[in-house]
Order: sequence, then structure tokens, then C-alpha cells
Amino acid sequence: MIQRFKDTDMQAVIGWVLRAGVFISMIVVFIGGVIYLYRHGHDIPDYHEFKGVPAFVHSASGIIHGIFTGRGRAIIQAGIVLLIATPIVRVAFSAVGFIIEKDTLYTCITFIVLLIILISAFTGYAG
Repeated sequence: MIQRFKDTDMQAVIGWVLRAGVFISMIVVFIGGVIYLYRHGHDIPDYHEFKGVPAFVHSASGIIHGIFTGRGRAIIQAGIVLLIATPIVRVAFSAVGFIIEKDTLYTCITFIVLLIILISAFTGYAG
């Protein structure tokens, strides 16, 4: 007997993806925080001049290079990027669920939403 994939099964998968994404990003941020505090916890901050965020965390290549060199701020930034990517992955999984259910209207709507999210994320324009 062939078992069909139900809507409740897809909701369970989407819920698992959201929980896993938040948990993994939390662990990555925690690890980055521990590394950052280990290396810079003894530093005395100088609040007379605003220094801002280092340039290497502004690009994907800088974050990746920072991860491989063990920089705490880059690892924290990667965790934040994972947290931001979690709902985007949820929308993608919803699209897969609608494809499996053969619901063309919601599949189209979900792909439009996914396209809008990706365009705004990569271009910086929100509408």
C-alpha cells in the first residue's frame, strides 16, 4: 500500500526546518561569541572614537575567510545570516510542498514571494 504525503506531513517538515535553523544559528552565534570573548575579552574598549563593524563582515567572502581563520565576529555574522536564511528556506519548502500537492496557484504565489525575498535580499531594495 502506497502512503501519500499529506499536508500535515509537510507542516511537520516545515516546523522541523524552522526549529533546526534557529537552533543551528544559535549554536553558531554562541561558538562565535565564545571565540570572540576568548580572544578579545580582556581588551579595554575605547569609547572616544566610534569604530563600527570591521569591513570583513560586510561580504560573504569576508565572512567565509573569517570563519576559516577562526575570527569570532565572522562566525557570529554567519550565525545571523543563517537565522535570516531560515524563513527563506521555509518559503522554499512551502513551494516544494505545494508542488507535491499539485496546487499550481499556491505554487506560483510562493515562487513569487520567494523571488521578491531573494531580489530584495541581494539588491538591498525592499519593494
